[in-house]
Amino acid sequence: MIRYNPVDSDASTIPVKYLPRTCFIMCQLRKPEPDDQAEIRKRLGTFLAAMRFSEIDANSSLTGRDFLAKIWNMTFQVPIGIAIITRRTTRRSLANIFYELGLLQAYGKETLVIKSQDVRVPSDFVRTEYLEFGDDFEEGLKKFFDCVFSLQEHFDLMADQLRNDPLLAIDYLRRAFLITGEESYRAKARQLHEELRGVVRSANCVENLLVKF
Repeated sequence: MIRYNPVDSDASTIPVKYLPRTCFIMCQLRKPEPDDQAEIRKRLGTFLAAMRFSEIDANSSLTGRDFLAKIWNMTFQVPIGIAIITRRTTRRSLANIFYELGLLQAYGKETLVIKSQDVRVPSDFVRTEYLEFGDDFEEGLKKFFDCVFSLQEHFDLMADQLRNDPLLAIDYLRRAFLITGEESYRAKARQLHEELRGVVRSANCVENLLVKF
């Protein structure tokens, strides 16, 4: 996959530090944190820890560089993004959340919108399944994660069937690795990449950059 930097629209050749089994949380980060959002994040954090998933958000790192570029990079590092919106989410934060959600979906990441019961989603997302916060919250999260984990077999199968298209095959293996963290997917990608040695490629070709996940 070719990544285009949103700051200058040029293709990026900067290596990505991938974060398997990590969820990017999108919510209002401005203090004070709304009480309803804090409750959702607390229960979500407990669930993610039980699933052996880490969580990050836009405040998890400080680069001293462009903030948009940081967000853009973080959305590419992870397999899953979860958005949290409540009736107390400000319009400014809501705009940021759905922009980040769009980035994740454009990269083929798995996404979920968690909302409080009295919140309406924007019109572009009315057909999107969302999780409403309530007593059965953890049950809904489990269904989502069961669906996500089931994708690893599909991604692995697609990689095997697309060996003649190594760029796409490696990308499927990367997606499977991000979901599971299993090193076997890295090994398969390296093996596939080795088979390309007889083909003349530039040092910074997309395959060479992508295989280093």
